[in-house]
Amino acid sequence: MGSFSYIFCLGLALVSSINAIELLAEPENGPVAYEFHWSVNDPHTGDIKSQKETRKDDKVEGQYELIDSDGYRRIVQYRADDHSGFEAIVQREPTDIKIPLPEAPKKLLAAKILTPVLPVAPLVHYASAPKAILKQDLAVGNYVSVSGPTAQYKY
Repeated sequence: MGSFSYIFCLGLALVSSINAIELLAEPENGPVAYEFHWSVNDPHTGDIKSQKETRKDDKVEGQYELIDSDGYRRIVQYRADDHSGFEAIVQREPTDIKIPLPEAPKKLLAAKILTPVLPVAPLVHYASAPKAILKQDLAVGNYVSVSGPTAQYKY
C-alpha cells in the first residue's frame, strides 16, 4: 500500500470521527424581559444625558437623549426585533444651554531664587590645534573632514 493510500485512509477515519459529534440546541431559558433607565444632569460641566430601555423577548424599545457640544439636544428613539432589525429616529432641538469651554491652564509665574554667589573658576574648553589640509590631501569631488580631540572623520 502506498503512502497516498495510507494518508487517504487516515483522513477518512478522521472525517468519520468528526461526524460522530452530536450538536445540541441551546436550552430555552424562558422569556427575557427587563426595563432600565438612568440620567445625569450636571449643569456645571454641561453633562446632561439620559437613557431608558425596555425588552420583552426579542423586542427592544428605548430612547436616549443628550446635549451635543454645540448646545443642541439630540433625542434618539430606537427599536429592534427579529423581523425589522434595528430602527432609529434621530431629532435635534436647539436649547439655551451653553456648554462651558474648558479653562485654559493658568500660567505659572517664574520666581527668582536667590542663591549666594560663590567664586567660580572660569569655564575653559580645550581643543586640539586645527590641522592644516594640504592640496594633495584633497581628492577630486566632495571632501569633508571633521576632527576633534578624540575623533576624526573623513568622507
